[in-house]
Amino acid sequence: MRLSLLSISISSLFLSSIALAESDATWKTSQSDFGGTGLLQTPTGRMASEGEFNIGVNINDDYHHYMVSLQLMDWLETTIRYTRVPDLYFSNDPSYSGDNLYTDKGVDFKIRLIEESYWLPETSIGVRDFGGTGLFDGEFIAATKRFGPIDFSFGLGWGYLGQSGAVTNPFCKASDKYCTRPDDYKGSGGSVDFDRWFKGPTALFGGIEYQTPYKPLRLKVEYDGNDYSQDLPTVHGKVLAQHTPWNFGINYRLGDWADAKISYQRGDTLTLGFNIYTNFNEMEATWRDDEKPQAQVRPSAQNTDWNQVAKQIESNAGYQSNEIRQEGDVVTVSGEQTKYRDREKALERTAAILNNNTSEHIRVFKVIEEQDGIALTETKIDREKYVNAANYMSYDAEISDAFDKTNPETSDSEALASTKKRWDYSIDPALKQSIGAPEAFYLYSLGINASSNLWLTDNIEFSGSIYFNLVDNYDKFNYVENSPHVRNYATPRVRTLFRAYVHDNPVRLNHLQLTWFERPTDNIYTQLYAGYLEMMFAGVGGEILYRPLDANWAIGLDANIVSQRDPDSQFGVFTEDYFFYDEAVCNKSKPECQGYVLSQGTTGHIAAYYMPQWAFLDNTLLKVYAGKFLGGDRGARVDFSKQFKSGITVGAYATLTNLTAEEYGEGSYNKGFYISIPMDIMTIKPSTSRANIAWEPITRDGGQMLRKQHYLFDKTDARYQWYQRPSSVSK
Repeated sequence: MRLSLLSISISSLFLSSIALAESDATWKTSQSDFGGTGLLQTPTGRMASEGEFNIGVNINDDYHHYMVSLQLMDWLETTIRYTRVPDLYFSNDPSYSGDNLYTDKGVDFKIRLIEESYWLPETSIGVRDFGGTGLFDGEFIAATKRFGPIDFSFGLGWGYLGQSGAVTNPFCKASDKYCTRPDDYKGSGGSVDFDRWFKGPTALFGGIEYQTPYKPLRLKVEYDGNDYSQDLPTVHGKVLAQHTPWNFGINYRLGDWADAKISYQRGDTLTLGFNIYTNFNEMEATWRDDEKPQAQVRPSAQNTDWNQVAKQIESNAGYQSNEIRQEGDVVTVSGEQTKYRDREKALERTAAILNNNTSEHIRVFKVIEEQDGIALTETKIDREKYVNAANYMSYDAEISDAFDKTNPETSDSEALASTKKRWDYSIDPALKQSIGAPEAFYLYSLGINASSNLWLTDNIEFSGSIYFNLVDNYDKFNYVENSPHVRNYATPRVRTLFRAYVHDNPVRLNHLQLTWFERPTDNIYTQLYAGYLEMMFAGVGGEILYRPLDANWAIGLDANIVSQRDPDSQFGVFTEDYFFYDEAVCNKSKPECQGYVLSQGTTGHIAAYYMPQWAFLDNTLLKVYAGKFLGGDRGARVDFSKQFKSGITVGAYATLTNLTAEEYGEGSYNKGFYISIPMDIMTIKPSTSRANIAWEPITRDGGQMLRKQHYLFDKTDARYQWYQRPSSVSK
């Protein structure tokens, strides 16, 4: 059985980060403008340490600012911002958004141009709100230099950061098009509008941050380049008067894990703020693990108890459901690794157990890592080399020198022992969330998936799960039949029917399918599946993946025939399209007459996976899917993720299809973010399990993919480790 609690996982993540921070005696005297911990309203040129993760909030009478920031690379800072305006509703139509406050979504990035040195300031260029509605967008170049306890910052801003227009835009001299900033924004919000960048009003900004002798306390003064004359409240009648461009603030550090802030801005506005942060590179795992066996130089084993050896390998080395075979002077262990992300730890323990329990005539150990009945890698271990290195009998020998990783070979030799399990079950939390939707700032559903799987053969699985919805607020999600949300029918209703499956029917057969895994050749992996594939769709499909051993790339293809499941029936599917008929237009070639649900359709993609070997994109993964999406639209999804030393992975994706921004709806195109957290940095036992947290700014039907139960790239991770990359800081 596998039992995990998402709430415990999230809280444990921050508790472990706090414990780490409190053990660090080094105080940081200054950071970047990271999540609002640098200057007050204006950016600086400084970067935080790679892996720095920050969640913050700033509140005053005019705005509620929420942000999540991550120092993705040492040269790249990224921020997601949500701004709520207390005096404005999302829309004037109560049936559309009720009393939900106006919410603006935006994404920022900052790139370091020059790293600080003895003579040169840290200099960066950045763009704010580049994927929003243009209300808070701006560009800047900023430089920061430290002199003892004082940090000086100076910069030039455009757009929102330069609204005062105190200086002439230097690009106007090159072209008149840079003198005026366009009034409108592209699409339905959420699009990247390059036409606005570095255009329009320009202003200087800057500030000073002083680290007082009392270490928790920092004082800040800044000169703001925005005069607030074009802010949204001002446009709607509430004047944000700027009595002075000077802002003043105080930061009080709580340990090394949070900042409490207070500032006085524009000469009349009091702002309160709070930030909590950790560093994904520095988070450590402390385990209470079984002791690693010491390899004996001259083992005395004669009559081996293979069943006992198999159990020891499972518990100590983590190869679950393993099988042991012997052929001549070679002993082979095959099984699924469920304990150690660092495979060398598992191999060392397996080698020690086999060495201490086999007779001297055995010369080679083989360890075949499997997943769902298919072999992924084979590691040949030279026994003599291993024993010499493990006991420091060779001057410069490393234990890894005894390991030789190759493509697995098949063997028909008789099994000596086996711990294979045919049936298993689990209880897992499930969280679906959307932030910044028209109906509510935060939409969520929290439930439990009760899952089970039965292995009919070594590589044929029959699995199913039932979802129990515990709590949600999707009754506010009024994207239902005849709702004012439904303004076009360029695609069938794919994901916007989510409320009907969860809130209206809280107990659901989540999935029930038969899956056949196969490895037809050394580097090709396949799966075929049929049944109720996910909560919203049933069908049949298959996937093929070409993934050479130790290659930092892979290519895949999947194809599926699907039908939309009837939310009011556990086993029923829609047998025909349901149309919204508008008699005025339905005899014309217009999208208003397309299907309301997808009675039957096809979806599939060509997929490319690439893990760059370039230093400036260290530990990153790029995934590109091109093909047909569930709604019938065609295009590509680009998914980029970064893995930190702790094993935490952070990623984002964007999907562009042949739908126009108006056909897609608010947000212009599909996008989302996710964090994948190794469970073993939050528990006292090593594990390969992970907790995944994902969110989308808004739920729409374009660019949506089938949520398969299994993805071959994830399943074959051992071919070239990504998701389970060893942590250099775990102990």
